[in-house]
Amino acid sequence: MSLPKAELHLHIEGTLEPELAFELAARNGVELPYASTDELRKAYDFEDLQSFLNLYYELMAVLRTERDFEDLANAYLARAAAQGVRHAEIFFDPQAHLARGVEMGTVVEGLWRALGDSSRNHGVSTQLIMCFLRDESAESALATLEAAKPYLDRIVGVGLDSAEVGHPPVKFREVYEAAAALGLRRVAHAGEEGPPEYIVEALDVLGVERIDHGLRCVESPELVERLVRDRVPLTLCPLSNVRLRTVDVLADHPLPAMLDAGLMCTVNSDDPAYFGGYAGDNFEAVQRTLGLGEELLRELARNSFLASFLEHDEELRARYLAEVEAYEF
Repeated sequence: MSLPKAELHLHIEGTLEPELAFELAARNGVELPYASTDELRKAYDFEDLQSFLNLYYELMAVLRTERDFEDLANAYLARAAAQGVRHAEIFFDPQAHLARGVEMGTVVEGLWRALGDSSRNHGVSTQLIMCFLRDESAESALATLEAAKPYLDRIVGVGLDSAEVGHPPVKFREVYEAAAALGLRRVAHAGEEGPPEYIVEALDVLGVERIDHGLRCVESPELVERLVRDRVPLTLCPLSNVRLRTVDVLADHPLPAMLDAGLMCTVNSDDPAYFGGYAGDNFEAVQRTLGLGEELLRELARNSFLASFLEHDEELRARYLAEVEAYEF
């Protein structure tokens, strides 16, 4: 679906398609434990978040050089643009690369080779959000923020991702306070597999401006009321929720009820190479399976631009919003 939209929940490492994984493996002399792209695709059948993460980190081994990260980002931007994405706020996981001996500069400069020219080359404006791995230590997160300081002209904010259960947001209070002091925007994954209390903690302890996922807020009427009142954006990822068994089938997804409740929902792709769909595919899926009409789809697209970190260019945001209103289904 080419409805103009912003993508606010997208892990660049999660856009690594099997074909590119094999191409980069050959370029870098990395041997993958799969005989073919078809065999690798068959491995994309996940029981839960952890089974996905295991493969996700395994395949990262092919990402070694600035050129690799540039190729990865350009491949995503081309696919996203074809599906109506006009602005993308892209997550990356530096700790997963630093642990492999790949330096922060290699990752950021490589990504920026693509992102710096993305408006001209793809018609997509971009921003970069550095995520901390919540199953790593708080000290590791602080060291990662320190390593990122030379590159903060390229990084707009920080996020929190990876295995959620057992790693509450409060664990990262100190690094989020440090990020706020540096003027970085703050988001965090919360309420995907973790309880509604994690969402409250992300808001109250980490001071986040958006909740990534936030699906389980529906279990707490009080929290829903707060999120509606404060217009806190939720970056939902419907196809991801199904593939990771957070929701059994898409028809059971609470998105329609969340919109009815007045929550500021957006629809995103998360890790599209692994979860079977990019941003436009997610829009088409919720339209087809959940019966969302044109006005609700337009509301989702409108929300995505309103929730984006485009305060530095309100003229651009206004132009994107006008494109949403002018779009003909």
